[in-house]
Amino acid sequence: MDRAAIVHDNFHRRLTANDLPDGDGAGNMDVDTLLPLYRAQCLSRQLDRTSRAMQKAGQGYYTIGSSGHEGMAGVAHALRPTDMAFLHYRDAAFQIARAGQVPGQTPAWDILLSFAASADDPMSGGRHKVLGSKALNIPPQTSTIASHLPKAVGAAYSIGLAKRARPEHAHLPDDSIVMCSFGDASANHSTAQGAINTACWTSFQNVPLPLLFVCEDNGIGISTPTPSGWIAANFAHKPGLTYFTCDGLNVAETARVAAEAAAFVRRHKRPAFLHIRTVRLYGHAGSDVEMTYRAKAEIEADEGNDPLLHTARLLRDSGACTPQDALEIYEDIGADCDALAAKATKRPRLQTAQDVSASLIPPARTCAPTNGPSPEAREKAFGSDLKAMTDSQVMSKLISWALTDLMLEYPEVVMAGEDIGRKGGVYGATQKLQSRFGPHRIIDTLLDEQSILGLAIGMAHNGFVPIPEIQFLAYLHNAEDQLRGEAATLPFFSNGQHTNPMVLRIAGLGYQRGFGGHFHNDNSLAVLRDIPGLIIACPSRGDDAAKMLREAVRLAREEQRVVIFIEPIALYPMRDLHEDGDKGWMSTYPTPDERIGLGEIGVSGDGTDLAILTYGNGRYLSEQAAKRLDADGIKTRVIDLRWLAPLATDAILDQVRTCTSTLIVDECRRTGSQSEALMTLLTEANIPNIARLTAEDCFIATGPAYAATLPSTDGIVDAAKTLISKS
Repeated sequence: MDRAAIVHDNFHRRLTANDLPDGDGAGNMDVDTLLPLYRAQCLSRQLDRTSRAMQKAGQGYYTIGSSGHEGMAGVAHALRPTDMAFLHYRDAAFQIARAGQVPGQTPAWDILLSFAASADDPMSGGRHKVLGSKALNIPPQTSTIASHLPKAVGAAYSIGLAKRARPEHAHLPDDSIVMCSFGDASANHSTAQGAINTACWTSFQNVPLPLLFVCEDNGIGISTPTPSGWIAANFAHKPGLTYFTCDGLNVAETARVAAEAAAFVRRHKRPAFLHIRTVRLYGHAGSDVEMTYRAKAEIEADEGNDPLLHTARLLRDSGACTPQDALEIYEDIGADCDALAAKATKRPRLQTAQDVSASLIPPARTCAPTNGPSPEAREKAFGSDLKAMTDSQVMSKLISWALTDLMLEYPEVVMAGEDIGRKGGVYGATQKLQSRFGPHRIIDTLLDEQSILGLAIGMAHNGFVPIPEIQFLAYLHNAEDQLRGEAATLPFFSNGQHTNPMVLRIAGLGYQRGFGGHFHNDNSLAVLRDIPGLIIACPSRGDDAAKMLREAVRLAREEQRVVIFIEPIALYPMRDLHEDGDKGWMSTYPTPDERIGLGEIGVSGDGTDLAILTYGNGRYLSEQAAKRLDADGIKTRVIDLRWLAPLATDAILDQVRTCTSTLIVDECRRTGSQSEALMTLLTEANIPNIARLTAEDCFIATGPAYAATLPSTDGIVDAAKTLISKS
């Protein structure tokens, strides 16, 4: 049975008969406020009905409706348009009500264009049905879980941080708050639990965090009921979190309690949790049939508590309008939606792969020029380290100095991660930074990778250029959806209007002696290479690392890109190359104006017998192998990729075309490694005599066998000689 039609017919019948549910009154809400909220609720409902009709006609696409959650219009009324809102997918009423606070908005037309997947959709450009609006300060949200909560924590944290030094591209006012909404089922997800725990952990330490969590509790997650009382039991007594609750069926009560919660957050700069009891109408989404898993009596009980019926009662009892007048408003809005839908379905849609992918790379933004840090500022920050810059140093030291110069030059750069402050990082790459710049810019976070990345994503929403750190590559898997489902997709689903640039530093790859095994020596980058739009950098030498870091920050700051910066752990302390004491892998600190641009590869040697195509630890091992091969008469050049995504295809091909044979040396596992893409590139370009040497499809062991599954210098020499003999 069509429950949408039943709900619609019930609404008609009960308003006609003046048969409205009992409940509390409108309190102090005036008629001039109540009527616009009712209109917003009606528009949300009629858009759901129109969407279903569009889908039946083959002119609309999968959506998740907002019916039953129309009380969120009251939350919008309680907030300001300058309060950033990360929305639950059932919050059309919130967006519509907020649109009424900003002149010139056309929410019905905008949302219908989204339903129609039209290229004219002002938010996603036809890429997805999303709630969101640049003008309304609502970044688009397609998450079906709570993956937007960590970035809401980050955005809220950025408001207080911006008071210390306001970034050039900040736009959240000092007195704004951040709101994020989600369902009762999503509240159980580890992402939600982690974000709320992070907010509590932060608030417990009296760090400003003006954040309002809004849980819309309709009592069921798709088909699985939420235990009665679970949300209140879980969140009403958390340390550092103030709990509010209201009946979402009563829009006046919702607006009043939401205003109290928002005022608390705004005044105290502390997080609050607003628990709104709602109902779900029409089932979960799409073709979901509630009758297959819910009793008919339960469904009908929710339908009898239609929030529009409750608002009609408030209108009647306050003297704003009769039930018949309320019905006419509902019908008029429905007719307007039908007329607009007929036009929206005729608007152009995306056609080509180029159209769809056009928003993967966000537009560059204009940044104020900088002259770099002054000599006085550098002398104050570096102290005695300035004299040491003329001496050769290991990679970890040069990374630390490069980060120092970047933070001196760009006050909007903020670092965050586990143990990066007082300890200076597990490997010393962030030593002295917290003493130089303070704990507000070098943030020691709690142990939660989802929250670290969410903090960065949220801060970037407010103009900061975050440099978060994941302590080990394997730890990224605890939080990779923050990159895939949030950071990388934001420009794509917002048509480039919203971005969250960052430089994510990750210590990774293998070859650590006697430490960690597979968990601290993770030699797979496949999960990163699979995400569209990401830039992946992997330096092999300290001087390259410093220059590439500068380019990575430029890419984030000016071109709004998400850059993943992989730092090979085993090369952090590397000193010698060929012999003990030769210091062949150390280098002096490059001057602050030196950079290695995106797509710029490194070439060592000019041999034409063999090109070795590699990166990271492979570069180090290949340099050792090249010396031995040259001694045997095989003239070799070593090509360091440096940038793993996007690959510098033209530069790579230019180098290998001048060589008789090409050997790819890839320290990642054979399956899913860069070598697969490189073999394809060379094959499609008709490059002859190619082979690859990779790690085994195996995890890494601890102890003497730490490198047994990885490429070695001997292995490279043997593979090269075998390839040369075949050619």
